[in-house]
Amino acid sequence: MYFAFSTNLTNNNLIMNFNWTLFLEPTPYGDGVYFDWLWNGVIVTTSLAFTAWIIAFILGSVIGIMRTLNNKFLNKFAVIYIELFRNIPLLAQMFLWYMIMPEMLSGSLKTWFIEDLDPNIHSFILAAIALGLFTSARIAEQVRTGIQTLPVGQKYAAVALGLSKVQMYGYILLPNAYRKIIPTLTSEMTNIIKNSSVASTIGLIDLIGQIDRINESTNSIVEILCGVTLTFMIINYSVILVMRIVEWNTRLPNTMSGG
Repeated sequence: MYFAFSTNLTNNNLIMNFNWTLFLEPTPYGDGVYFDWLWNGVIVTTSLAFTAWIIAFILGSVIGIMRTLNNKFLNKFAVIYIELFRNIPLLAQMFLWYMIMPEMLSGSLKTWFIEDLDPNIHSFILAAIALGLFTSARIAEQVRTGIQTLPVGQKYAAVALGLSKVQMYGYILLPNAYRKIIPTLTSEMTNIIKNSSVASTIGLIDLIGQIDRINESTNSIVEILCGVTLTFMIINYSVILVMRIVEWNTRLPNTMSGG
C-alpha cells in the first residue's frame, strides 16, 4: 500500500514538474529556441540515414545479385562480404572507420580530411560509410532471397527472349524482387534510422547528440528524452506510411509480398 502510494505520488510530481514548453524556450546563445536545436538534430539524422541508405541499397543490390550467380568467385566474395559486415557489431565498425580510414589517406587529402574539414562533416562521412556497409550486408541477403523466390519461369522467359544476363536482371528479376521485399526493406529503413544514433559516439551532433547539448543548458533530461523519443517515432512512422503506399502501388498480382 505504501509503495503504491509513493509511486502514485512520484508520478504525480513528475507530471506536475514536467516542463511542457522546454523546446519553446530560448537558448543561452541567442540562436533561437531549443526546438531549433532539436530540428537541426533531425536534419542531421535523416541526412545520415538517407546517405547511408543509398550506399546500402546500391552495394546490397550488387552483392545480392552476386549471391545468385553461378560464378564461384563472385559468389564466395559475396558470402565473405555479408558475413564480415553482418557479424561485426555496428559500434565496433563505426570506431574502426573513425580511427583507421583517415590514416589510410595520404598527402594533402589526409591533411584536409583530418585538419581542415569541419569535425561534424568529418564524422558524418565516416558514419555514413560505416552504417551503409553494415546495412548493405542485410539488404544483400534480402535481395538474394527476393530473386531466388521468383518463379523460375521468369528466367526461362528472359532466355527465350534472347535477353542478356544484365538485361534479365535489370528488366525482369530485380524489379520483381524489389516488389516482393518491400516489407523487409521498410524494416531496414527504420533500422537504419535507429542505428544512426550510434554515430553520436564518434562526435556527430545528430538527434542523439543534441540530448547532451540541450541537457547541459537546461538540466531537463526527462523532457529531452521524451522529445527525442517522440521525434524518432514520428520519423519512423512517416517512413512506414510512405513505404506502405509504395508497396500498395507496386505489389505483384497473385503473389505474396515478403522476403
